[in-house]
Amino acid sequence: MNKKSQKSQTSQKSQTSCILEGSQAIAQTINNIKPTVISAYPITPQTHIVEDLAKLKADGKATYEYVRAESEFAAASIVTGASATGERVYTATSSQGLILMAEVLFNIAGMRLPVVLTCANRGLSAPITIWNDHQDAMTIRDAGWIMLFAENHQEAVEQHLLAYKVAENLGLPAMVNIDGFVLTHTYESVNIPTPAQVKKFLPAYKPVKGTYLNPENPVTFGAFATPAHYMEIRQELHNALVNSQELIKKEYNNLKKAIPEIIKPTEKATKINNGLVEYYGPKNPKTILIALGSLVGTIKDVVDSESDVGVLKIKCLRPFPEKEILDILKTAKHAAVMEKAISLGATNGPMAMDIKAGAKNKIDTHIKSYVVGLGGRDITKQMIKKIIKDAENKNDAIKFIG
Repeated sequence: MNKKSQKSQTSQKSQTSCILEGSQAIAQTINNIKPTVISAYPITPQTHIVEDLAKLKADGKATYEYVRAESEFAAASIVTGASATGERVYTATSSQGLILMAEVLFNIAGMRLPVVLTCANRGLSAPITIWNDHQDAMTIRDAGWIMLFAENHQEAVEQHLLAYKVAENLGLPAMVNIDGFVLTHTYESVNIPTPAQVKKFLPAYKPVKGTYLNPENPVTFGAFATPAHYMEIRQELHNALVNSQELIKKEYNNLKKAIPEIIKPTEKATKINNGLVEYYGPKNPKTILIALGSLVGTIKDVVDSESDVGVLKIKCLRPFPEKEILDILKTAKHAAVMEKAISLGATNGPMAMDIKAGAKNKIDTHIKSYVVGLGGRDITKQMIKKIIKDAENKNDAIKFIG
């Protein structure tokens, strides 16, 4: 038996701290959540998640139906059909695979199906890259999905549990984004919840009658909508996403109470932490750096040596937690939005546009947009220190650092 298999067996028996690759941690968590149908197509750097899930099934350690698909579009379509019949489902993808799924992703949201998907974030072609940035997730941010971003392995584990709980309560799909290679292929200490612990927070899925296909109670999904009805249906979806913020915060607190062992440890400098955002740093910072995902860890290392700089981690990009963000930013003179994505042809990065639009005429904080780390380029402490200094510059033009 190889070491990977030994680790897999150990973490299945009991909830203990173990050293796992990010992909392994996610696969084991999904197995313990007990979806009934999984379908996915392998694509770098998501592949290890799929391999581990397939191996768990092949070794008789999983009860789900694992359906092999010939493409990401097919995988998304398979879990769509399964979810529409009232089953708990799961899929995972990355980059070009996510884009290939795009048509189906819009349908999943429009039909209000609680599908959960892991996206191992990776840059988009052309030119081709297999390394991490957030251009894939940003491209489909308006598809109608709840979108969570994990800083590290432990946060990825907790966000998958949170995603299922909120998705199944509201009839909304949820995507957990983890940085490709940076998290999927690195090893960290992580606590995996046992099936019994999972059940304390996330009971077996029992969809409400009328929300799934049943010959004895016929319903229609994705029906043809005329102009007299389409706008109201889309507004309904929009309102459901916006209003999901309160449930995300509530269920994050419930998760901390139900399984405290799997919640990412609270760092000393953390002042705010809920399911939507986290603030780390001094109480009254001069400058705040804003970012998603694993980049936040590096920023925290820099902030530790800066007495007047804090970091705002956006844990949930959709629904966009505007109020939570502005409440934190209003204490600072300057803010720098650092994002591993670009909105081609726009004057700001995609997240910066959201933040600036929300802040206009509401707070006085000067907000600047920085593009970093595209195609997996390293983001160093020196680059972050450069951004902190430049944030005080009144020139508002978007800057590419690196």
